[in-house]
Amino acid sequence: MPNSEFLDYEPIRRPKRSGATEVDELPLVPPKRVFETNSVDSEKWSGGSSAAVSEKARTLRQDSILGRGHAVSFAGLFVFTFLVYFRPYELYPSLFWLSTSAFWVAAVTLAVYVPTQLSLEGRLTIRPREVNAVLLLTVVGLMSVPLASNPPRAWAAWFDYLKVVIMFIVMVNVIRTQRRLDSLIVLVFIVSFLLSVGAMNDYRLGNLGVKGDRIQGMLGGLFSNPNDLALHLVTIIPLAIAMLRSTRSLLKKMLLAFLTLTMLGGVIATFSRGGFVGLVAITFVLSWKFARRYRAAVLGLGAIMIVMMLVIAPAAYLNRLSTSKDDSAVTRVDDLKRSLFIAARHPLLGVGMDNYEIYSNREKATHNAYTQVAAEMGLLALCLYLVFLVSALKSLRKIESSTADRSKFYYLSIGLQASLIGFMVNSFFASVAYLWYPYYLVGYSVCFVAIVRRRTTETELDRPA
Repeated sequence: MPNSEFLDYEPIRRPKRSGATEVDELPLVPPKRVFETNSVDSEKWSGGSSAAVSEKARTLRQDSILGRGHAVSFAGLFVFTFLVYFRPYELYPSLFWLSTSAFWVAAVTLAVYVPTQLSLEGRLTIRPREVNAVLLLTVVGLMSVPLASNPPRAWAAWFDYLKVVIMFIVMVNVIRTQRRLDSLIVLVFIVSFLLSVGAMNDYRLGNLGVKGDRIQGMLGGLFSNPNDLALHLVTIIPLAIAMLRSTRSLLKKMLLAFLTLTMLGGVIATFSRGGFVGLVAITFVLSWKFARRYRAAVLGLGAIMIVMMLVIAPAAYLNRLSTSKDDSAVTRVDDLKRSLFIAARHPLLGVGMDNYEIYSNREKATHNAYTQVAAEMGLLALCLYLVFLVSALKSLRKIESSTADRSKFYYLSIGLQASLIGFMVNSFFASVAYLWYPYYLVGYSVCFVAIVRRRTTETELDRPA
């Protein structure tokens, strides 16, 4: 009787007949034995090794769970964003009881977020470079409180800043899908449209609440100052243009084009010189990014559009842009010099958050986000703040270079880059380092990069081994 081991490894030789094929010399091995020993064939039929298939299934299942997770936390973030931006209790006095609603919504959102996040990932937050930078910045701000010139004032400013950081952490962890990110951006579009219409209407009616020659803004908080309102609109315009370029729907293109023009009108109505500089910056970035082959022509077209905007704008707007020696401009230059001096005199931990006005010659803010951080929290804090912003730009640049041209991801990566650069340029004229503006923009960027990378991973896993 033949040896069983011999049957596993040697074919039974049969005399070849004329016209015989290799099939006649197949090894006589039981089928079960073949699938147990021939791992190459089993991988071919199963799409990969059992370990690879298991890892693929586990990754896809985990991504699916994470995508569906935080539904309640995202709902809280959405409502919180609505209350922070829209502030309905200022438009309708009967809703005054909602004046503290943003705080309570944030508290409930955080209470839901923490156990949900721990159950999903076993950690409180993801840790990209942007998150690490803002966490370290928060620690440095806390360290500066005891050494501040007015510690209670510094503590109050730090506590307000902590709220911003907490909601930033919530945002970058709960927005796991493109639909959630798009819905939050659409909400901001709606608010920006209403703010722009209100700004133009106030200028038309002569409701000039700032020194009698500039609008005040229809909402308080973030948008009571026309310069801050212009900064916000400048950072949202690139997102609208990016979505306009990415969609194929004619109706959506028309709506986004109308939104863009309305926000542009809102920027003009603020009479903000910083807002105009920000518009020039985002025009340059978008033209440079979108036109690879004909950059000179497109940049020239962008310059022509800016000139046309100035021609169409009210004469008072052009007069303000050409004025550089009024009281406002002189005060800003004076505070810029003074804040640089204070930053040099207190390089370690600064003079304490919100304490610069004590040192200001005219009890004014720095009117510059970078010297604001340097003077009030020190040079290390300024480095962390720059890392926070630049890291988001670098991540978006990688997405831009790795995604297909004319795809939605490609256009949105460019739009977010332009928004961040617009903020970085415009914030050179505004003390907004502790406010929501950059944290929402960087939050969008972190979420967007994570979504794209997750999509890329899923695509690679779906490919046959």
